[in-house]
Amino acid sequence: MIYIGLDPGKNGGYAIISGESFVETSPYNEQAFVAQMNFISKSYSANEIRCCLEKVGAKPGQGVTSMFTFGTGYGFLQGVLTAFEIPYQLVPPHTWKKEFSLNSDKQTSIEVCQRLFPQVRLIRTDRCKKPHDGMAEALLMAEYARRKL
Repeated sequence: MIYIGLDPGKNGGYAIISGESFVETSPYNEQAFVAQMNFISKSYSANEIRCCLEKVGAKPGQGVTSMFTFGTGYGFLQGVLTAFEIPYQLVPPHTWKKEFSLNSDKQTSIEVCQRLFPQVRLIRTDRCKKPHDGMAEALLMAEYARRKL
């Protein structure tokens, strides 16, 4: 089985849990994401894949341009998953966060992720000093998929 977590957005990320020991997480990058999903679709059958894509929507006060850009990226993720025939479930943030007793605080998500996966490095690049919340939340969604989907 393979479990995928997708945190959409400009500061998003994706994560993969395969078996009990292999964990990979990455900041969102279109080309890397497409290559990874292509590999997964060729390596696993649909009934061996569980994918959790965060179900998001517009929030009051967000600009029209930023929401259009966000929506385009969100549709891109769904399109790639559909094109590679990777089944996915849209899971609202409050649903998957409840599993880990989280709220909207990104730092808490990072801390919980680091406790669950101490071996995983949540740093975007070698030059970064702060853990990447999109990578942390994507990994928590992959863990949610492993537990619940």
